[in-house]
Amino acid sequence: MSENILYAQSGGVTSVINATACGVIKTARASKKFKKVFAAKNGILGVLNEEIIDTTRESSKIIESLIHTPGGAFGSCRYKLRSIDDDISEYVRLVDVFKAHKIKYFLYNGGGDSQDTANKVGHLSSELGYSISCIGIPKTIDNDLPITDSSPGFGSVAKYVATSTLEASLDVRSMAESSTKVFLFEVMGRNAGWIAASSGLIKSKSMSAPHVILFPEIQFDENKFIKKVKEAVIKWGYCVVVASEGIKRKDGSFVSDAGSIDAFGHSQLGGVSPFLADLVKRKLKFKCHWAVADYLQRSARHLASSTDVKQAYALGEAAVRFAEDGQNMVMPVIRRIPGKKYRWAIESAKLSRVANVERKLPRSYITQDGFGITKKAKEYLLPLIQGEEYPPYAAGLPSYSYPKNELVTKKLPAFPG
Repeated sequence: MSENILYAQSGGVTSVINATACGVIKTARASKKFKKVFAAKNGILGVLNEEIIDTTRESSKIIESLIHTPGGAFGSCRYKLRSIDDDISEYVRLVDVFKAHKIKYFLYNGGGDSQDTANKVGHLSSELGYSISCIGIPKTIDNDLPITDSSPGFGSVAKYVATSTLEASLDVRSMAESSTKVFLFEVMGRNAGWIAASSGLIKSKSMSAPHVILFPEIQFDENKFIKKVKEAVIKWGYCVVVASEGIKRKDGSFVSDAGSIDAFGHSQLGGVSPFLADLVKRKLKFKCHWAVADYLQRSARHLASSTDVKQAYALGEAAVRFAEDGQNMVMPVIRRIPGKKYRWAIESAKLSRVANVERKLPRSYITQDGFGITKKAKEYLLPLIQGEEYPPYAAGLPSYSYPKNELVTKKLPAFPG
């Protein structure tokens, strides 16, 4: 008998997470294994609150349009399930919701913390006796998931950051003689410097920028930083700095710690650029401008990498195939096939090896002085930003369509948790 499959999005969204959703829904619709394809409103919170979207009410055209639509089509969340020993009520509730809506397959699309949630849900069979096939689907702009060669969302952010750094560098270079000498560009990435590293792709014989890249993997040294900025201005007439939000002081504290904690227990970051700009002004008296990529970098679907879009879709498709096969507590991952030409394949990894594990930028990808990227890094990064997948345009603007997200009728009392 056909049973229902449930898909949900989690964590910070990307410009290609909906491409994964498109891959999931189209593949599940075509399968004889599943009766209905549901989506949870706002991730795991939607499951707990029994807010279940019936995607069968959406037209094929709307589902197809998800492949070029940014944001999270069904809503996302930052919510960490407590362990079953600490709070069994959440797990009992999940089972109740799954039973009420005949859900036997659960696909959770997110980063490392989200894969921890998927891993916990996958244990419902052994812990509470409810048979469920739980598949994690990778997604993070930080590119810090282990095992997979890259994570959907990263390639497009890398393309955006490299492009923005190039264009801003040309701007600053043209005005440096009488105006801004130093431009500081803050990017995301938390504890991993993959996004910051992508800015280094623009460096060439004709482009000296970025002159300084600050990585979380390299301890921030104020004196070395100031010296490097000064040297760049003397040599080139200007200096472009790309700084990861996650750079740390000698004591291990974040330079940009905003003092608050998110639902996953992480420090809320932001504020590296103004800090560095103030430092440069005080120490060197140079005129500075700074910018924070923030949500712009992860939502820029108009500048998405074709490689990234294709991989995001393929991983959604593969997750459904894994569910069809009855697999549990696994995640489809990308394996780079060795060779001169970039090729990739999809394999399976256990969620226990992925959940809460962070992959940082290798030291071999960072130059000896700690302020740039190596040839090895460029060889890794370049294939991930290749190709353009422009969305359709109307009246000069991208034309994005979102589903109606009609909820099914609730069958259970409200969850008090």
